[in-house]
This record gives sequence, structure tokens and C-alpha cells, in this order.
Amino acid sequence: MSTRQLKLGFILHGVGPGWDDWRHPAAQVDASTSLSFYTRQAQVAERGKFDYLFVADSVSINARSSPHYLNRFEPLTILSAVAAVTHRIGLVGTATVSYTEAYNLARQFASLDHISGGRAGWNVVTSWLEGSAANFGRDRHLDHDVRYRLAEEYLEVVKGLWDSWEDDALVRDKASGQFLDPGKLHELNHKGEFLSVKGPLNISRSPQGQPVIFQAGSSEDGRNFAARHAEAIFTHQEDLAEGQAFYADVKARARGFGRDPEQLLVLPGGRPVVGSTEEEAERLHGELAGLVSLENALRALGRSFNDHNFSVYDPEGPFPQHVAEEGRRSNQSASEKVLKAAEQGLTLGEIALRVATPRSHFTGTPEQIADRFQLWLEQRGSDGFNLFESLPGQLEVFVDHVVPILQARGIYKRDYPGGTLRETLGLEVPENRNTAARLRRDAA
Repeated sequence: MSTRQLKLGFILHGVGPGWDDWRHPAAQVDASTSLSFYTRQAQVAERGKFDYLFVADSVSINARSSPHYLNRFEPLTILSAVAAVTHRIGLVGTATVSYTEAYNLARQFASLDHISGGRAGWNVVTSWLEGSAANFGRDRHLDHDVRYRLAEEYLEVVKGLWDSWEDDALVRDKASGQFLDPGKLHELNHKGEFLSVKGPLNISRSPQGQPVIFQAGSSEDGRNFAARHAEAIFTHQEDLAEGQAFYADVKARARGFGRDPEQLLVLPGGRPVVGSTEEEAERLHGELAGLVSLENALRALGRSFNDHNFSVYDPEGPFPQHVAEEGRRSNQSASEKVLKAAEQGLTLGEIALRVATPRSHFTGTPEQIADRFQLWLEQRGSDGFNLFESLPGQLEVFVDHVVPILQARGIYKRDYPGGTLRETLGLEVPENRNTAARLRRDAA
């Protein structure tokens, strides 16, 4: 029996992460705005004891955006609805620091945390698409390094607002008429480079203290931010060796910042294709790849390069190197992978198809998928995975056939250990800074 437990998240992604997933004969074409679809997916994932559900987001689209990005629910809205039809699974949503007021965001995630009984998590992003600025009355999008400086300050403000209330601030004594202990409600009074927030927040701390902090950047700035602040990091590696290098790097950085590296979970993305035989799994993978057109593959390629329009170039020609700067300003880590592929001599079309239909290293029988998950876990390539559904029905196949194998091997829980997301993930409850300061003063 293994002493380490695999962590699994499931991405609620409507009509799918690609441009052509909706064309599958079994796909529900309105899934991205269907509460019943999200409810079914959430309940199947909870039956499979997934640690959390994740809803991604962005705040800019154009006609080249993928079908799911074009038309989908706002994360906190759908997660609040899903909270009412689930009981133990975590609820993680993306929200951008670049285009959301810190007070509002703190209040919204605290509300979700209370609604769900302590199951909320926030995926902290800075937004990489320059088109976002015009949707919020801004003249220009912040540069990559400035966005991360903003994220540092923003996160500290939000966490400070979450600590506005000490845990026992609400007295609620009907006999005496005292509702609040005013000495345990605290203003933040923050004035910094980007933000000025007085506080206090108008909602108390939840059963898990604060929502869990997730982060999804793998650039140099992103790794440092995760190592300093995040409790889980979403990433993507092509193979185990690459995963081990990333894992060791961010864990070492966390240790360098004085943190326990076990309190930072590394969760690569995955899109398992599960078949009853290897041949069936390969057929299903081919079914997935067969949906993708070159036109839409070029659109998918543009996503990490600030939605650059690659259709104006010859797909049989080389990757246009002058576009590299768009990636550095936008999604650095994803665009760097593309540039490395270009160095191998692949044509633009070949690179685009590779991006749009990545070869999953989790394609195979249930036993083979379990073997690879166990290998990544035991060889320190990850602490678990953040999973997409590859084809309609694959989530149920995974839950019914892969999960029991992982449980039998002792590397995956048979039930949730508690009611909060922190208990599920094995993460500590953050100390309330105001309580800690008061206790120090009392001791002195």
C-alpha cells in the first residue's frame, strides 16, 4: 500500500477544450450553457471521489475562439449552482486579478466557500489576452512582469480581507443582545502599488479558513509565484522526465521560500482515453484526432500567441518566427513549447495539429492508465492530475474502471476524509493573521 495518495481534479469544460469536440456524434452541443450537463458531470466525478471540479475562464473572445470559450457560464455562478447538488467534492474557479476588483472577488469566493461548506478554491490568473483590456475600459493590457507584480499584491489583499473576521468574532448571544465582538473584526487599510482597500470584508471566515489557492503559470514568474503562494499548481508536461524536472524545480523553490513543499501540489493536465483493449483505446484516440480540421488547429495554435491569426500563413511553410514576441507577452510557457517544436523543423500545419490533438500519454486500458498514474506519482512527476474528458462518456468509463484499480492499489482514496477541500487535499488551514497578532500581544 502506497503512503502517498493521488489527487485528481476534473475540468468542467462544456463542449470540450478543442475547436471541434462539439462535432462528435455523442456530444451535447449546448453543454457549455447547460446546468443539467454540469450537474451530471459533477455528480459522476463526485461518485469517483475526485478531489475537486475546476471551471476555467477568460474575459476576451473573438470569432476565432473555441466554441466553449465563445459561449459559457461564468465560473462562480455555475460553481454555486453545482454546490447545491454535490456534497464533498471541491469547487475551484478561475478569476483574473487584472480585471476584477479585489473586494468583490474576496467576497464572491468567501460566499462560495460558505455555500459549499468549505469546498471553494480560487485559480489565480493574470489574463494573457490583450483583447481583455478593451472590455474593461483599459487602453492597454499590462505587461507580463507587471501582471505578476499585481498578482502578488492582489493575493495578499484578498487573503487579508478573508482574515477580516476572527473565527469567534460572531457572538450571536440573544440573551445579552451582542451579535459581534467588535475587537475581532479588523480593517485591512491596504495602500499599495496597485490597490487601495480599506475593509473589512462583509462575510466571515469559512470552515476551511480560506479558499484553497490554485495557480496555472509555468513561466519563470509563474513558478516563483506558485512556489511562494499557491497550494496547488496546474501545469502540463509531455513526458515523465519533463514532469519530474518541473516537480523538483517548484518544490525546491517552495522550500527556498520557507514553505513545506508538501503543501504545494503539482497537478499536470491530462486527457485520458480509456479502452477495454489497447486497440479500442487507439481507435478512440483516432476518433478524437479525426474531428480536428487544419483550419481549427491553426486557431488553437493562436490561443497562446494572443489569439494571433495563423491562417494567413502557408501551413506547409515554417513557423513565422516574428510571432514569437506575441507569445512572450501572452502565454509564455505554452508558447515556448510551440517554439521548441518549431526548432525541430516541423511545418506550421504540423505544429498546429500537434497542439490541437496532443498525443495523450494516458491512452490505453484501465490497467495501463493506472500504471502510468502510479508511475508519475511514485517517481515524483506529479502529486496527481487535472483531467479533461477526452470523448463523451469517458468520465464514466474512468470512474467505473480506472478508479477501482487505483483504490485497490492504495494510491487513491475510497472516500472523502472530511467535509472541506483542505481536508480532501491534505492542506493546512491558514492561521488568521489578526488572531495570531492578538495572541502575540496577549502573550507579551
